Amino acid sequence: QVQLVESGGGLVQPGGSLRLSCAASGSIFSINAMGWYRQAPGKQRELVATIRRGGSTNYADSVKGRFTISRDNAKNTVYLQRNSLKPEDTAVYYCNADVVVVVTFRRGDYWGQGTQVTVSS
Repeated sequence: QVQLVESGGGLVQPGGSLRLSCAASGSIFSINAMGWYRQAPGKQRELVATIRRGGSTNYADSVKGRFTISRDNAKNTVYLQRNSLKPEDTAVYYCNADVVVVVTFRRGDYWGQGTQVTVSS
């Protein structure tokens, strides 16, 4: 019904930069908040950043000043620009969207499949 597809993961050296993208498609009427979460090996999934439809943002303390979340409402796409990457940023990054679907106008929470990001020299 709704699909989220992430792209932009990979291997990057410490101090480097990488941008993640997540495009939502399907039976979408509107998207409220979109966000990024990550899960490192052996750890619970944690919030990285969220952005509401109007543009207000929220960041985890560990990424403030290094990561920037943005979105293109016309394309139903959310981005995460990550600078000054550290080894501890290594994780699988997941896209999330709070979506209202067409026809039923039901609101649901959707997740992407995840994209691996490895920060290592």
